[in-house]
Amino acid sequence: MEIDFSLYLITDRHQCGAGFTLLSAVEAALQGGVSAVQLREKDLVPRELLRLARQLRTLTARYGAQLLINDRVDIALAADADGVHLTEQSMDIRSARALLGSKGLIGVSTHSLQRARNAAEDGADFITFSPIYLTPSKAKYGEPQGVENLRAVCAEIKIPVFALGGITPERHAEVLRSGATGIALISAILGAPNPTAAAQQFSL
Repeated sequence: MEIDFSLYLITDRHQCGAGFTLLSAVEAALQGGVSAVQLREKDLVPRELLRLARQLRTLTARYGAQLLINDRVDIALAADADGVHLTEQSMDIRSARALLGSKGLIGVSTHSLQRARNAAEDGADFITFSPIYLTPSKAKYGEPQGVENLRAVCAEIKIPVFALGGITPERHAEVLRSGATGIALISAILGAPNPTAAAQQFSL
């Protein structure tokens, strides 16, 4: 399936700015140019996650944006999402493809060139590569990859690569020059006082 987005928002309702719910923050971000959303709320039980997924499906459809569900193929299918985003702990890509079919999008989180190679070979539609810069949410994955490693991945991997981790408007151009298709963000948009304006800074 063709990837037609470049600004990929990953949700974390605990990072929403004052006065925003997750839904209102995501809608503001969509108004600012976000064109794909990954629902990633790991602490929700399946019933609550499905409810939120269906609400986001309605919202993203209104703006013509893609919706992917982190890890849970069953929730993606039940909510009529566009696909899933798999982690290193998720089911394997081929099994997810068998369930989703050829039209479902499959994104995969990667933290090394080898993992990126494996994801591409196994049939992922795109990957996120992280962390590019130092960021607390990705500290467990070790030292930042940096733009040199990002450039190496983008040069070798033939599927779209989305850079993730510590990306600011000032770093956006450097990331794109490294060959990335786009960027993935969490707090830089959701935690902003004005998510619409924050998204617009990355949509230019």
